[in-house]
Amino acid sequence: MPTRLGRYSVRRRIGSGGFATVWLCYDEELDSPVAVKVLADNWTEDHHVRGRFLEEGRFLRKVDSPHVVPVYDAGQLEDGRPYLVMAYADQGNLADRLAAGPLTIGQSLAVIRQVGAGLRALHQRGVLHRDLKPANVLFRTVDPDAEDALQVRAMLGDLGLGKALDASSRLTMIGGTPSYVSPEQALGEGLDPRSDQYSLGVLAYQLLAGRAPYAHASLAAAAEPSPPEPMPDHLPEGVEEVVVRALSRDREQRWTTVSAFVSALTGAAGEHPTADAVPETWIPADPERTRPAARPESFTAPADASRTALPEVTVPPRRRRWPWVVAAVLVTAAAVLGGYLSFPQVSPTVMLSDDNFSVTVPRGWAAHVDKGQWSPPHADADFDALSAGASAGWNADGSTAPGVFIGLMPGTQLPEQMPGHPECGDPEQPNRSSVDADEAVTVGYPDCAGNVVVVERVVQVSQSQLLWVQVRSPDRRSANAVLDTIQVSGM
Repeated sequence: MPTRLGRYSVRRRIGSGGFATVWLCYDEELDSPVAVKVLADNWTEDHHVRGRFLEEGRFLRKVDSPHVVPVYDAGQLEDGRPYLVMAYADQGNLADRLAAGPLTIGQSLAVIRQVGAGLRALHQRGVLHRDLKPANVLFRTVDPDAEDALQVRAMLGDLGLGKALDASSRLTMIGGTPSYVSPEQALGEGLDPRSDQYSLGVLAYQLLAGRAPYAHASLAAAAEPSPPEPMPDHLPEGVEEVVVRALSRDREQRWTTVSAFVSALTGAAGEHPTADAVPETWIPADPERTRPAARPESFTAPADASRTALPEVTVPPRRRRWPWVVAAVLVTAAAVLGGYLSFPQVSPTVMLSDDNFSVTVPRGWAAHVDKGQWSPPHADADFDALSAGASAGWNADGSTAPGVFIGLMPGTQLPEQMPGHPECGDPEQPNRSSVDADEAVTVGYPDCAGNVVVVERVVQVSQSQLLWVQVRSPDRRSANAVLDTIQVSGM
């Protein structure tokens, strides 16, 4: 752990993602805690990712709102990595709160009002958020020195997918989290503030109904959403009608502005407070949030006892590169154009996700899930990974349990050799393919012990990073179905 970042002393790590690490630091000159977000060193030379990182700081700096996380400073470390200094959200995020239990109607409306105020401030400055979800709604105590006036305020954070309105009108890249993005965003169409309103509608439904309206496994599903289930009967009359309008597939049928939506919702609920109004039973401050966070757990990577050489193949030159921060990895682009993927003879399924990855697997595969970091062979640092299997140690030597491993690793080109599997029959010929100009190589291993198949895939997702995926499945079709649901979201 570093001791200092610029002039800020480091206390502990708050969290990390595929692109950046956030540290709790202390500004000794101003006697105040701050959050310092540092670009990951493996992305320093990627000019596109570096530009998006700095653009987030500029977007946040444009907005002066108590409901948008403020940026205080920016700088560059001696090794060339840029960093942003932001307000410290000492009470975590909305995803944390929902994991602990549902909010009351009054608390939910307060969150919606405050998030709506943050979106309105962004839109007034010509900025779209484009990735509104519970993990990006941050909580911070207000007046922490006044014991009888301690309050918790909701703020919008993480504009890693943020985009200026004039650019978003021409935007064709696909980004965002599938279960929260609007259909037009999933299709890569031009966006406007009504796209953020749709995401706020999803959030409002989730808070008030106690369940999310959608569980999209891919952007293809988000592009063609089915009507959500009816909301609970105990909600005030008119609330469901207001929320469902915000979720209209046709943006022309939605509310004209975020403010109009929030005003109609609070009116239907029988409340008419301002955005900053705090109900008597508002979310309490949690003193446990200030305790040091535990280091993310690590776990064993899939076995790679031997190697299978890859033949020399001429790869066409890249026409353009998907930015990792918005790429739907592997075949999402194909899924958007070609429809939905299904799991043959496997039901039901469950979507697993963390801050970086999501994958849909048969429910039995989710018996043992690891979310944390792993140490790739010959790498000097840990990288983000997600593992799910039917049992603990599913990917150990000798195991035949089904599962999937997804992990980032450093690399400037696809490997000449893939992990081998002596427990299997002869491997298939390596299949080199291109996913919208991003090269990938896939090798299947049939006839494995226990009547299973193993599929290894590596994708060159940036100039300096690879995505490694391993799937063990009863059959190849099921393995392909899992592979085709893997997605990567923003920082």
